[in-house]
Amino acid sequence: MSLKKYIIGFLASIALTLLAYNLVAGEIANGLTLLLLIGGLALAQMVIQLVYFLHLPDEMKPRYKLLSFGFMVVILLIVVVGTLWIMHHLNYNMMEMSPSEKDHYMSSQKDKGF
Repeated sequence: MSLKKYIIGFLASIALTLLAYNLVAGEIANGLTLLLLIGGLALAQMVIQLVYFLHLPDEMKPRYKLLSFGFMVVILLIVVVGTLWIMHHLNYNMMEMSPSEKDHYMSSQKDKGF
């Protein structure tokens, strides 16, 4: 692997990271649009990491790496989708309360060790 490929991968990773930061910090997009843009940039970042740093296509038998990569994607999707699902349902279930009721409820649960 040449130094040129490492530099290209590093610069592409930095560019994608700065682009994602500017999308959020500059308030260029919001809501679902921002979420989809950040997700797309994350996928592009993942491909760059796999190609330039983990050398996925360069191996003689890439099938083993591809299988482990597929397993990692499944676990990652379970964690991300599960987290978003839990947060959505928590938000939905707590929406009935006013902010002062939420504060009172949270302080009462704090004493129970939760």
